[in-house]
Amino acid sequence: MTPNVHLCLVLHNHQPIGNFENVFEQSYQDSYLPFLDVFEPYDALQISLHTSGPLMMWLAERHPEYLDRVRLLVEAGRIEIVGGPQYEPILTMLPGRDRIGQIRSYSQWLKRTLGVTPAGMWTPERVWESNLTSDVVDAGIRYTVLDDYHFQAAGMKADDLTSYYLVEDQGRLLRIFPGSERLRYTIPFCPVDETIGYLREIAERTPGAVMTFGDDGEKFGTWPDTKQHVYDDGWLHSFFGALTHNQDWLHTVSMAEAIRRVPAAGKAYLPDCSYREMTQWALPVEAQETLEDMTHALEHSSEWPRLKEFIRGGFWRNFKTKYDETNEMYARMMHVSVRLAAAEVAGSDAGSLAEIRDHLYRGQCNCPYWHGAFGGIYLPHLRNAIFEHLIQADTLLQKLEGTLETVTASAEDFDFDGQQEIKMSNEHMIAWLDPARGGRLYEWDLRAINHNLLATLQRRPEAYHRKVLAGPGMGDGDVASIHDRIVFKQEGLDQRIQYDRFPRKSLVDHFFDNEATLASVMSGESTERGDFVDLPFEAKLRRGGERVQTQMRRDGNAWGIPITITKAVTINAASDQLAVTYLLENLPPGRPLHFAIEWNFAGLPSGADDRYFSDVDGNRLGQLGESLDLQEVRGLSLSDRWLKLDLDLRCNRESGIWAFPIETVSQSEAGFELVHQSVCVMPHWIITAGADGKWSVQIDVTTRVESTPSAVTHPEIAGVISG
Repeated sequence: MTPNVHLCLVLHNHQPIGNFENVFEQSYQDSYLPFLDVFEPYDALQISLHTSGPLMMWLAERHPEYLDRVRLLVEAGRIEIVGGPQYEPILTMLPGRDRIGQIRSYSQWLKRTLGVTPAGMWTPERVWESNLTSDVVDAGIRYTVLDDYHFQAAGMKADDLTSYYLVEDQGRLLRIFPGSERLRYTIPFCPVDETIGYLREIAERTPGAVMTFGDDGEKFGTWPDTKQHVYDDGWLHSFFGALTHNQDWLHTVSMAEAIRRVPAAGKAYLPDCSYREMTQWALPVEAQETLEDMTHALEHSSEWPRLKEFIRGGFWRNFKTKYDETNEMYARMMHVSVRLAAAEVAGSDAGSLAEIRDHLYRGQCNCPYWHGAFGGIYLPHLRNAIFEHLIQADTLLQKLEGTLETVTASAEDFDFDGQQEIKMSNEHMIAWLDPARGGRLYEWDLRAINHNLLATLQRRPEAYHRKVLAGPGMGDGDVASIHDRIVFKQEGLDQRIQYDRFPRKSLVDHFFDNEATLASVMSGESTERGDFVDLPFEAKLRRGGERVQTQMRRDGNAWGIPITITKAVTINAASDQLAVTYLLENLPPGRPLHFAIEWNFAGLPSGADDRYFSDVDGNRLGQLGESLDLQEVRGLSLSDRWLKLDLDLRCNRESGIWAFPIETVSQSEAGFELVHQSVCVMPHWIITAGADGKWSVQIDVTTRVESTPSAVTHPEIAGVISG
């Protein structure tokens, strides 16, 4: 056979639910539009194009002329439209009904909008488990693209991965193309001749081979430094020119055309896997560091090529254990999904169900459920967007159930940890309590603005913090993959790394040394003297007509002294107030103890004059990113004028109040950066019990929303550029 090779270029363009308008537009101008401009004249070339649902819907609204051009290229046979789940969820995270529903929903949308029903699918983040096959096929999909790493994890050699393979589950067959990791790193970062030379080697070694490049379209212009390289310096023109010049042996075709021309290489059963980097990110930090160290130690060894294919990372689902916050979103999503399925069985109104289903599907968008080279879970606006849609879906479900205007309470294992949590709700809010973990308030949803005040993030070690602590390094100025770049977006980040011993939630009960200060508490230097922060409380639910109450009690100790804390959380019907009462018993009479109750509030960003603290008389005390050390006050207010939200925290006795920002040092595709996550507000007292050994306080937090804003996210937070 004459040496030849088929090249499938599969582009994945994506922007997540909740990303900012300016990021969508900038990515369009930097990547999606110029790529199409360069591609159109090269009429000998075909590509397979996946555009995620959030981005495609934005394009349909903001740039319909772009879709008109794509439609013409589809009709000309130049572009194959690739489908997938509509809002880009990790499919392994979803129940089968939602996997199939998301894929079918997007296929129907593409049929209505572009006139095509896709046969191929993009698998989000190439996260794969073998049981996906039957659901994907049942959803109408015939083929997808993963990575060659998946096949190597099954024991196959890289040199054998020169076509697509058949996979099977429950009798369903799916074709899977192995995307080349080498092509992912040469395109567009290496000279064009390097890619062409590699493909020529493949053609001569395996005539008729099918090689697949499957990766983010944002690497053509939106990733850092790529716009200059890909367009201004002419890399993409040169690449397409080289493909055209060599078309007598190098056939650039769609996946559909490759299937028509070339038979499958055989059958394969692939293990649970993703691309190499994702499996590394999913590992616990210590294991991730060990893998990095081992890889660096061995990569120059002559044995490394043989060993490399046996090196394995972790399992995507373990992001739910690596980050409690991922599990919180996941559990919330599952709670909505189960209730929606029940409403469908009950025959509820189809129009209402469709609206709820769309909110659920949007709340499944994968980007904030994990973290690697992209900001992911560290980006508050993406977490807020997930909760926005899940809260809206919850509210619509309660309307269907006829329970929205009543005050309700229930106990279940909502977060799948083997312990019961408590959900209390009325028409204004939903409060989620975890008695087994310090009796904390771990989610607090405001229905009027579909916002979770506790979409917080615990500061924890990350493997890349070693690079931050080592300080900025100088690169050689060449364009590089985001996996290889080391860029510091602010100075002094090595001084800002800090870790939290416990999640940043509310109703967290601390005993500190009497000399503890704002500075020592902010820095984490204050020693925890009690055992109430994270250990179990006994819980009782009380329901009474127009109110519900959760009463939690723990017999614990502080400084070795047996102390009992009872705290009651009350919600009244039609009230926008959460009332909390504390009773401390068995205190040693006459001995002063330092007691503090931690609250955290998320979604109230820093650095803007319209986000501020004020005292009980309405006097402004500074922006939310500042630190406060108040003495002998009865409360504090937090205001976000963009959200049109005021939080009034009031105590029934004189209190000290500490308030300070919680900020993370995290990694995104643009580099290392400081991100504001939440505001910590901590009323505290030096308490001295009387002869009865008792002390009490009541704290009422009132949430006042003037009107519903246009969205829940905040425009001044830096956005993610791709997912």
